[in-house]
Amino acid sequence: MIDPAKAFRLDGKAALVTGATRGIGRAIAEAYAAAGASVCVLARKQHELEETEAKLREIGADVTVYAGSAGDPDAIEGAIGHCIERLGRLDILVNNAATNPAFGPMIETEPRAVAKVLDVNLVGPLLLCQRAWSAWMEENGGVIVNIASSGGIHASPFIGIYNVSKAALIHMTKQLALELGPKVRVNALAPGLVKTDMSRVLYESGEDAIAGRHPSRRLGVPDDIAGAALFLASDASSWMTGETIAVDGGILLI
Repeated sequence: MIDPAKAFRLDGKAALVTGATRGIGRAIAEAYAAAGASVCVLARKQHELEETEAKLREIGADVTVYAGSAGDPDAIEGAIGHCIERLGRLDILVNNAATNPAFGPMIETEPRAVAKVLDVNLVGPLLLCQRAWSAWMEENGGVIVNIASSGGIHASPFIGIYNVSKAALIHMTKQLALELGPKVRVNALAPGLVKTDMSRVLYESGEDAIAGRHPSRRLGVPDDIAGAALFLASDASSWMTGETIAVDGGILLI
């Protein structure tokens, strides 16, 4: 019989979360820390890393940080090595970092922006998975959680190339689940419109009207995604792999 008090705990495990100094990534890092995990954060800005490290220590976590871009192969190599050296292990990888420098129709997106989106949103997560596998998970097992998007399931205006990158990430989740099982479980989350700095341009001009189109009648907040990410990292989801869970306030029903 499952013990609810233990099923969602991450005691003794170490997690690397990319882009975890703000928004969804930050909420996931805090949830994992509260559940007993040690946490390594990979992000670009040193001052944000320092603030995040202090906050996670307040929660009681063993925490370390690494400055670099989740789309940079050298930073990826360094972060994986740093996590294992500093925390002693790497049980959970959360590919959360993403970018979207192009706002508008995909047909008008410049090649440079396309390359940037794919490097950070798809190639970076793949390199992180490859390195986490070879450095720790192939021998010791683990869990990978990819943060995709409801836009990767259903087309939407204005962020076309971002949506395409997330659709590819969803398929990559299935492919890696097939390749890495049974040692490693690989699942994804597909958030809807969550109130973060990155998504502000999508809702700030009419939040009430946009929220009203959701069956939940509200937009998401980062903690809505963190709860699902905790489920996928924990033993509560131990027989799940290759799946993508939409956490979207019901917008895909419309």
